[in-house]
Amino acid sequence: MENVFDTITMQAAHEKAVAAGKQAAQAVSDQYFNGGDGGACGFSWVNAEKTRANSKQGKALASVGFRKNYTNSFQMWNKWWGGQSVDAGDAGAQAYARVFEAETGIKMYAGSRLD
Repeated sequence: MENVFDTITMQAAHEKAVAAGKQAAQAVSDQYFNGGDGGACGFSWVNAEKTRANSKQGKALASVGFRKNYTNSFQMWNKWWGGQSVDAGDAGAQAYARVFEAETGIKMYAGSRLD
């Protein structure tokens, strides 16, 4: 797929990816924690491929909430799971990355770590 960097398309891709992330996180919660929060506590996020902040891609990523991090890539912290479960958060991050990449053509990476 060709990369798409306009704000409207990026916002639609973000909303679709957040919905997928919420669904995946809730599925893990339902399967392992009876629909609640449980398991190890941690954080989750997604990284976009390395991009210059002043490029069209960088500006489009920033428009939906991505920020540059210390590795010089654009990063967004968990927007898909309100709990502390690293398992649910990671499932949401992977779903977000998969959907956002499919919608925009921007290479995405999911990440998580224990607290």
